[in-house]
Amino acid sequence: MTETKKPPRFPQLVLDELRPEQRVVADQIMKVSSVSIGGPYNSMLRSPVFAQRMIDLLDYLRWNSSLDMRLSEFAILIQGKLWRSQVEWYAHFPIALKAGLPESVALDLKAGRRPADMKPDEAVVYDFCMELCHDHKVSDARFAEAKQILGEQQVVDLVAVTGTYVTLAMLLSVSEATVPEGKEEPFKPGD
Repeated sequence: MTETKKPPRFPQLVLDELRPEQRVVADQIMKVSSVSIGGPYNSMLRSPVFAQRMIDLLDYLRWNSSLDMRLSEFAILIQGKLWRSQVEWYAHFPIALKAGLPESVALDLKAGRRPADMKPDEAVVYDFCMELCHDHKVSDARFAEAKQILGEQQVVDLVAVTGTYVTLAMLLSVSEATVPEGKEEPFKPGD
């Protein structure tokens, strides 16, 4: 007996079938996305105004924020791990490595361990994000450490990256999105 595959909650949109207001945003997405208009974009495009505003925010957070890209991508991977977001990890793991995050740090994170051999700024990002996400606040000591090592603007940008990628992880979770067909999911049961 073969198992019947569940239909997707949000069927994959096709470029040629998009409404004009969706197509404008999709064209912007296609310039930067490793998953085309799949992943979170497939659900986001169903609300074109939201999608446009999120794309504008992502443009700042990914390419123009005060946070070094290595640290921004590390924060994204932290959310990918915490949310077990297959698509976030799949898309951002190679970007994080290319941006200079040591592979051992990413793999420790993926394995559920506090990464060894982190640079001071990486340790601050890890500790700050984990505390914020688990406790829904940061202690005075953690805030002071982050402010000293990163500076005020980078702390704000770190919180923005973290919150934005929680939103994306939620969209991916609700839509039950996964990696492109034929690709291996990064998280196995129990990871």
